[in-house]
Amino acid sequence: MKHADSRTSSLRVEANIGEGFWRKGPQDSLPPPDMVGAYMRNRPVLGAPVAGRKAWIIGSGIAGLAAAFYLIRDGGMAGEDITILDALDVTGGSLDGAGNAEQGYIVRGGREMNWNYDNFWDLFQDVPALELPEGYSVLDEYRHVNDNDPNWSKARLMHQQGKIRDFSSLGLTKAHQWEIVKLLLKRKEELDDLSIESYFSKSFLETNFWYLWRSMFAFENWQSLLEMKLYMHRFLDAIDGLTDMSALVFPKYNQYDSFVVPLTRMLKDKGVKVQFNTRAYDLDMREEAGARTVTAIRCKSAGQDVQIALGPDDVVFALTGSMTEGTAYGDLDTAPVLARSNEEPGDDSDWALWKRLAAKSPVFGRPEKFYGDVKGSMWESATLTCKASPLIDKLKELSVNDPYSGKTVTGGIITFTDSNWVMSFTCNRQPHFPDQPGDVLVLWVYALLMDKKGNHVAKTMPECTGREILAELCYHLGIADQIDAVAANTKVRLALMPYITAQFMPRAAGDRPHVVPEGCTNLALVGQFVETSNDIVFTMESSVRTARIGVYTLLGLAKQVPDISPTQYDIRNIIKGARALNGNQPFVGERLLHRVLGKTYFAHILPPLPENEETLRERAESELAQLLGKGGQALGKVSAWLERYSSGMRDKSK
Repeated sequence: MKHADSRTSSLRVEANIGEGFWRKGPQDSLPPPDMVGAYMRNRPVLGAPVAGRKAWIIGSGIAGLAAAFYLIRDGGMAGEDITILDALDVTGGSLDGAGNAEQGYIVRGGREMNWNYDNFWDLFQDVPALELPEGYSVLDEYRHVNDNDPNWSKARLMHQQGKIRDFSSLGLTKAHQWEIVKLLLKRKEELDDLSIESYFSKSFLETNFWYLWRSMFAFENWQSLLEMKLYMHRFLDAIDGLTDMSALVFPKYNQYDSFVVPLTRMLKDKGVKVQFNTRAYDLDMREEAGARTVTAIRCKSAGQDVQIALGPDDVVFALTGSMTEGTAYGDLDTAPVLARSNEEPGDDSDWALWKRLAAKSPVFGRPEKFYGDVKGSMWESATLTCKASPLIDKLKELSVNDPYSGKTVTGGIITFTDSNWVMSFTCNRQPHFPDQPGDVLVLWVYALLMDKKGNHVAKTMPECTGREILAELCYHLGIADQIDAVAANTKVRLALMPYITAQFMPRAAGDRPHVVPEGCTNLALVGQFVETSNDIVFTMESSVRTARIGVYTLLGLAKQVPDISPTQYDIRNIIKGARALNGNQPFVGERLLHRVLGKTYFAHILPPLPENEETLRERAESELAQLLGKGGQALGKVSAWLERYSSGMRDKSK
């Protein structure tokens, strides 16, 4: 493939809707920067192949696998010319899922998903399904599961040892709502290095909203306010489903078996090579006139130093950092022993490559901003492999469907709001693993605060064995007196992860490198620790986005990666989001909208009001008085206009 040099191309591969007003003109061939849909499914027309070109991908997580996919599908490269290097002995990176019923299953974590992960679904609509017949895709399989089994929760928040806490509303006062609105209005540039707790009031951090938000997305109070803002925009369309989690969709199995297995199988079938037990720790570079070109990859492979020389047209995709690096493991009778601290992670860590790149030039960012505060980025999870016990009996009370039915169980995590650890647990559709026996259930537990003693066990979570964490869970479920019966039928595997929310740590411009850093001719950086225009981190979508941007840029493909889905600008989402923030009650000005639009084509965008039409006029004028002030001339004029407008609409409808 002979491609144009991306540095001289006029096409901006990574679209950014926030750069300025977009208006179609005669010279604009592209649609709006955030347009998604079938029109964006085009594949660029390729020229002649670049003889001898190879692609080297460092890291076999979802970003690395996605890079290989796009190199083949859109870049036209042969799979045989692509090699993935990984320090582990299995693909998937942080998207893991392993074990068996005898020793216990383990998943270190999971990621919530929704409908507008446009890059992720672009990829998986072309990946053959795991279980459906030939011709179906992973997306087809995913839709089949979720369309026939919608997700929701009936016990999202709990407290007082087994009682469901009222979570029907977000519990925000007008002052709290205004804090959120002001954050949405702020420019990103205003929020460098600010923390969530430095902006929000203390009372806000005790609301239903914050318990729902922080437990769902794993935000700590001291983490990035900028990242929270980006999350607010990305999930604005889901705020009305935040309480009962009805805005989410989940795979049939764990995310390793649901996504990594079919994608890896497809890539290997196309000839992609995966070289395990190989840690890339440095890149040799040639710098000429501001251009940086990778000439070799330095690795440790099977304990030996290896140097991989690159050809003149080769391209490199490298993972920066890792959220699951340095994981310490434990079990029912053993607490995990953490080997990582705030000291430098070392050359045997997944941070080594980024550290060495950053030492070469500021364009590669500041990795120490993310790995330098283990206490601030750490939390722990526990995977429970369960047979019948009092724990399962309690689970059945809290579940949407019978846990053994194969349908939605808890509908996402259940959070204990009075837990000192901010503990949550979940049971996804079962079986959670394809080989899981029918009498076994797999539950997942995690907590956010690692420096507080438990309410029942007088230890911090990292100090606890699996049995003690199980006891803390049973306490919050109101079955503490039955812990022995629960432990006798439950296997526990622990994962203490020092960097699991490192990507959320407060940051400023320049702390994260761009996907293709300035001057780089054949290097793209992918994963959770790179800068994109407006997307968030800690999602599979953002990993795929970085890979796609990298492939299109390095190969000079005439194709743009759209900005995040434009749902944040949809007036319907703004209105229903305002309703949700206001405790599901009409927000100030909503009744005025009903007065103006109630008899028009656009009436359907408005949520139904709790009162009848006779009361609407009085309520609407009251809202108008709040906005304009009582007794003013403006109030009288606007009221008269509304009356004439409404009368006119009624006359025309007769």
